[in-house]
Amino acid sequence: MQLDIIAITDHNSTLHCALTQQLGKRAGVFVVGGAEVTSREEVHCLALFASDESLTEFQQFLEDHLPYVPNNPDYFGDQVVIDEHEVIIEQVPTLLISALTASLADIEAKVKELNGLFIPAHVDRPSYSLISQLGFIPESLQADALEIHRKTDPAQFRDQYQVDPNLALLKSSDAHMLKDIGRGYTLFEMEEASFSEIGKALAGIAGRKVVAA
Repeated sequence: MQLDIIAITDHNSTLHCALTQQLGKRAGVFVVGGAEVTSREEVHCLALFASDESLTEFQQFLEDHLPYVPNNPDYFGDQVVIDEHEVIIEQVPTLLISALTASLADIEAKVKELNGLFIPAHVDRPSYSLISQLGFIPESLQADALEIHRKTDPAQFRDQYQVDPNLALLKSSDAHMLKDIGRGYTLFEMEEASFSEIGKALAGIAGRKVVAA
């Protein structure tokens, strides 16, 4: 399978976005930078951004709201930042899998302030999801899309949870290891691989659209 677009979304961190985008350009893959954020309610959500400036500001938001719990490398593993030669240039001391002090609404507002895309992650998963943590999909949620499990039937999901037919549904690999990349994917019908076109496809603007495969 060939992937034309991927997103780099480490947990509560954007620190590898610039490197991954740099390597993606060399390989002919468009890389969207962002993070998979854990809200105060322990809901995972994807925050995606168009510019380096937005990523930098969102990284500061993450650091401001991540409680200081020291990482235990023997238990959780090392949290390292590497360069293109896989040389460690930084170790992150704060445990990145913790929930932020910011609520789901706070995170959504910050993403929108930075003109990003806000996508609740794996919403039908039995843990760390909208449905597992809240029991429902809030009507006030201003999401650009919802990510569903790669084996979920989109039509059945919409019917079961009464999802707006105009709200895009995505499937992704949610990969934590290289071998899992591409196990779930979404088809984007748009004019070019760009952040603005991705936004138009999610919104269904001017013939653009997404199809959760």
